[in-house]
Amino acid sequence: MHSSIKIAQEETMEIYEKIKEYLNQEDVSYKPYELYSLVCGDGSNEYDAFYKALDLLEKSGELVYTKKGKIMAVRFSNFVKGTFRASARGFGFVTPENAVTKEKDIFIPRDNILDAIEGDVVLASVTSPKYRDSSAHSDEGKIIRVISHGTKTLTGTLLISRGRKKTRPFFYVVPDNKKFNFDVIVDREFLLDADVGDKVEIEITRYPSYKYNAKGKITAVFGESDSLLANYNAVLHSHNIKTLFPKEVLEEADKLADSPVVPDGRLDLRGKVIFTIDGKDAKDLDDAISVEKIKEGYILGVHIADVSHYVTEQSDIDKEAFVRGTSVYFADKVVPMLPKALSNGICSLNKGVDRYTLSAFITLDKKGEIQSVDLQESIINSKVRGVYSELNDVIDKKEASEFYSKYEPVLNELNTMLELYRILDKKSANRGALDIETSESKIVVNEYNEPTDIIKVERGITEMLIEQFMLCANEGVANWLSWQEMPCVYRIHENPDPEKIKSFDIFAYNLGLNTTPLHTKTLHPTALRKVMGEAKEKNLDGVLSKILLRSLMKARYSSVCSSHFGLAIEKYCHFTSPIRRYPDLATHRIIKKVLKGEIDQTNIGKYTAFATQAAINSSENEIKAQMAERDIEDLYKSVYMLNYVGQTFKGIITSVTSFGFFVELDNTCEGLVPISSLDGYFDFDERSYTLSNGFEKYSLGMEVEVVIEDVDIITRKTDMRLA
Repeated sequence: MHSSIKIAQEETMEIYEKIKEYLNQEDVSYKPYELYSLVCGDGSNEYDAFYKALDLLEKSGELVYTKKGKIMAVRFSNFVKGTFRASARGFGFVTPENAVTKEKDIFIPRDNILDAIEGDVVLASVTSPKYRDSSAHSDEGKIIRVISHGTKTLTGTLLISRGRKKTRPFFYVVPDNKKFNFDVIVDREFLLDADVGDKVEIEITRYPSYKYNAKGKITAVFGESDSLLANYNAVLHSHNIKTLFPKEVLEEADKLADSPVVPDGRLDLRGKVIFTIDGKDAKDLDDAISVEKIKEGYILGVHIADVSHYVTEQSDIDKEAFVRGTSVYFADKVVPMLPKALSNGICSLNKGVDRYTLSAFITLDKKGEIQSVDLQESIINSKVRGVYSELNDVIDKKEASEFYSKYEPVLNELNTMLELYRILDKKSANRGALDIETSESKIVVNEYNEPTDIIKVERGITEMLIEQFMLCANEGVANWLSWQEMPCVYRIHENPDPEKIKSFDIFAYNLGLNTTPLHTKTLHPTALRKVMGEAKEKNLDGVLSKILLRSLMKARYSSVCSSHFGLAIEKYCHFTSPIRRYPDLATHRIIKKVLKGEIDQTNIGKYTAFATQAAINSSENEIKAQMAERDIEDLYKSVYMLNYVGQTFKGIITSVTSFGFFVELDNTCEGLVPISSLDGYFDFDERSYTLSNGFEKYSLGMEVEVVIEDVDIITRKTDMRLA
């Protein structure tokens, strides 16, 4: 009996695939019997399997029935399959999936969302007429079916409803994310020892509909919902950030950390002047530098911790590192990709100790052009533990600096490094690499892990020097692997969407900037650099940088070589941070196989597949880590600003919307001035990003004085009003 059911299922899925193939070939609709004849053939007896396949295809959003009862593929219909993105104000958008052309998002009014919630895959009908203005940001639509739910769990606060006299009290969870504008009822047996007022994670067991409230069961309890620790742990949990290592991984790391470091046939560089430069609080030092001036130009040495010596292929540590993908940094904490015995210990290029490295020697001419690249397994002994702020002070004050004596042994090399940095920086500018300044902050915490200060971080010359040297090494290594036709985990950045650049053009023009350089058939980053240069001269670069970042594609990893638009580099990879990024570790592993002659035509496919897998996984983990880091930073900023409710600050308008404008303070904390708090009726101009009532206008880059009205650490939002 089981075998007959299995055969029937296989028959249904075979017909399922055939129907999909027919429907997606061309824009044609079929009557059911016509499609049956094409798929199953006249005289066949496969009606049950055929109609089951049709039902599955309809439920999965692959086909629809026309008003005349004909069947056609969704992609050719007036319906759209896509992902629903909700708004806290009730409406939402559907982002189309597998569109024949580049379709815009579909706007879904509040009354037309059916039972869809944030992240659901849905089928929507496009209800706006075809003659609608093509310049509109989106068509309008109506959700007709929820195909699958994208959200399985939520974080929120457990509350209790006391009810009326004849109604029993019940427990419910209010989601933190206001895009989920519904409560989730929890039966007593699923409370998991949570107390009223606790922040919890809840698994949804019944989704909300017009008939029923959502229901769920609590799967994790974090503590009091308004406490920093509970919110901190909830953010990590919601982004699936692993904070603990398995026992076997820790044991393996401890064993490796105790192994001796000996030359072992490596290039011995322990007598060379090589040193690290990092932030004061950094403990995982994975890059050291050296430089030699030669007749033809320079030899830049970038010596990277040889993590692949310790983290071997398919070991327990390697599997764990692959899952994590990257280290995640929060305020004074780090969730490392590797156990501390490796990341802060045997792999870290600490001062005065022998360490294994993979050295890249980049020979450059006097204009900074790469002439050759040599990669070697090496052993170094860092002469100085350089700190950005200290070295910046030495460069600025020379002998008068309090740190002068510490760096005296490397000053000759430092001067040569500065010389090479200026050449590379000029080369970078000439080729059109984008230099986008973003507001970065350092959160200072006390012994209780509470934020006591937030400081805007300014980059000094040594930060930019290290950045240029690492860029040079990454480009050199990508070229080295490409020249030899070997696999690589490339870092690519695709050209921006022309529509987004058009919007950026309009916005920049409305700011009074010359956007003529953008009016070319093929956009080059040089054009954007020119516009940003003028913006900097007019003190508008801070605002314009945010708009430009939204207009660009997101950089990602790929095993297929492609250019990096933002850096204006043809071949680029990540090589310099294997302690904290898996793609760098993967590239190291491939390099060492090439150096040892262990990759040939018999196994190159294996390492190409490894590079592909590492690229996909690393891109996903990078996004996850960035979202977690952003949420934690917003949390700390909210806790910090709680102390300043009622106080007045100066700030800059960084974003203007139809519901108000966002203001960034000098300390990088940001808040919303809602339109409801402004006097009079204000119109939003989406082309110039302004709010105006005919007498007053609020626009990007404008300096305003605001009062902190309210801070909610659960939603990590700050409300402001004009002073």
